[in-house]
Amino acid sequence: MKTLQEIKKEFKSDSFDGRDLQRLAQFIPEDQLVHFGLVLNEEFKGTHEHSELTKDNILQQLKKDVEFGFEKALNKRGLSASAMNDVVKMWNWVLQDGLENFPDQYAMYGLPLLKATAIKYGFDNPIGDDDGDEEEYQD
Repeated sequence: MKTLQEIKKEFKSDSFDGRDLQRLAQFIPEDQLVHFGLVLNEEFKGTHEHSELTKDNILQQLKKDVEFGFEKALNKRGLSASAMNDVVKMWNWVLQDGLENFPDQYAMYGLPLLKATAIKYGFDNPIGDDDGDEEEYQD
């Protein structure tokens, strides 16, 4: 798993709306947010609480993000599904458990990546035996 130092050095947000960075920010201490291009408004300075960057904590967040990603993908919510695809890619990159080089594709609202991640970590997989690239998942 990448350390915060490695993430700080290598991270580049891919999400069109910064959703990946928003998710990551919950694991970044307030005094280091600036290194990621984040600045708190004056009224919020001193209030940012972060979770420890551990595999267990990341997996807890990843599980929620995969579930949300499936919801958006299966309902063909293009923008939200795209953002969640970027979030899941980011977590796989942080975890470095074998999915960090998953083919960069957005087929069928990101279902192939969501399924691979769900299977890897034992999360719910609502598409069952499907690969996620079947015609029924198209627009």
